[in-house]
Amino acid sequence: MVALTAAAAIESAKTIIIKIGSSLLVEESSNRVNADWIAGMARDIAMLRRDGKHVVVVSSGAIALGSRELGIDGRTLALEEKQAAAATGQVVLAHAWREALAGHDIGVAQILLSPEDTETRRRHLNARATMTALLDLGAVPVVNENDTVATAEIRFGDNDRLAARVAAMISADLLLLLSDIDGLYSGNPRQDDSARHVAHVDTMSDEIMAMAGNAHAAYASGGMVTKLEAARIAMHAGCGMVICSGQRQRPVTALVEGARNTLFRAEHSPLTARKRWIGGSLTPRGSLRVDAGALRALRKGRSLLPAGVTAAGGTFDRGDLIAIEDATGQVIGHGLSAYSVEDARIILGHKSSEIESLLGYRGRDEVIHADNLVMLEQGG
Repeated sequence: MVALTAAAAIESAKTIIIKIGSSLLVEESSNRVNADWIAGMARDIAMLRRDGKHVVVVSSGAIALGSRELGIDGRTLALEEKQAAAATGQVVLAHAWREALAGHDIGVAQILLSPEDTETRRRHLNARATMTALLDLGAVPVVNENDTVATAEIRFGDNDRLAARVAAMISADLLLLLSDIDGLYSGNPRQDDSARHVAHVDTMSDEIMAMAGNAHAAYASGGMVTKLEAARIAMHAGCGMVICSGQRQRPVTALVEGARNTLFRAEHSPLTARKRWIGGSLTPRGSLRVDAGALRALRKGRSLLPAGVTAAGGTFDRGDLIAIEDATGQVIGHGLSAYSVEDARIILGHKSSEIESLLGYRGRDEVIHADNLVMLEQGG
């Protein structure tokens, strides 16, 4: 059932992404971390963790913080100066989050991503696996764009879309965009007194997109346009999204207590959206043929183990989409392979416990995990 309020969405979510803009985290007058605000945010994260939720933070602020450390004006930097400031500021930013969350016995890990890390399948899978492992180990990944190596042409340019890509990557249930405004309005409320607040959005129509305004805060690179683009990415991935004000010291608590916001409701769950994408959006790069026992297991929703694979064809690599065939060669499913075709041929017919001795490294137990596998209708 789709949540009707932000509070309900938070309650039902298992994995939550929280995007935090520079204007919230960094004091504009001094370019220092807003210690009181990050302390309140840490209490909110601890609250979510006590409720059994995984939390990922997408945090801006590195360039502004680095500019102060280097004694330069962060608003008038050339690309290489921004990269230098980002490299310096990432250290300050990571330390600030580590200190804020340490008081709640929560560990922090820094993740720097580029667009290629979310769009190239192998890098996408590596980043997904790393973040999933960190969450399972109880840490909070703090994500930012890898500004130190990105070029002007190959970058996200804002952390709204980065947060949405991360949400899609790890199949998150909810993305919270903390902003300097309490949601989407029909017009710019700072310029139009008649602008009305939009409480919820179910479809990203042209009318909704037309409501977007421009950036406001000095260090905020994204305005409402990027937030709505983020909503489109998140909703397509089965992830709900909330735009709300982050200017209170405990903004998530405020949301739970009913603070004004705009809720973008995804029609499907992240897993359903992921499987729809696997089942209908890609062209297989190769194939795996399975025996009768594996076929029965797949039809019960289980993963494909190497013991049930009898042949591998094509030129696929790890993360590529491949077809699954029955003993007669009929395609009965699609999935994302955890191994290249060369490695699949080595381990096919063997038990998962033998993978390390056969390949020289410990890969996944499954050739295709159930979450990355879709059975086609003709397969029963």
